Amino acid sequence: MATETVDRRAQHRRSLKVTATASLVGLVAGVITPFVTTGPSDRLGVAIAAAAVFATLGIIRLLGVTVEEFSTKDYLYVAFMVFALWFMTWTILLQPMTP
Repeated sequence: MATETVDRRAQHRRSLKVTATASLVGLVAGVITPFVTTGPSDRLGVAIAAAAVFATLGIIRLLGVTVEEFSTKDYLYVAFMVFALWFMTWTILLQPMTP
């Protein structure tokens, strides 16, 4: 019983690390993108998002999560979270400020 609790807690911490890291990296990439690109049609923004996905996997590895055990679903989850946060942040920052 005690081993199951420890294992469940470890899995929960792992999922928190992965989700928080992917979300924060996506948010940071979304904040950086307007300063690097010329507008919404600039393809450099997508390159920044792709680089953020690869950076996220490296950061997750540095946090002690074994990326080698990731399944395809895990990689897709990380990519989706980074892309979604990047897209929402960049979209919000592209909106004109109205008084």
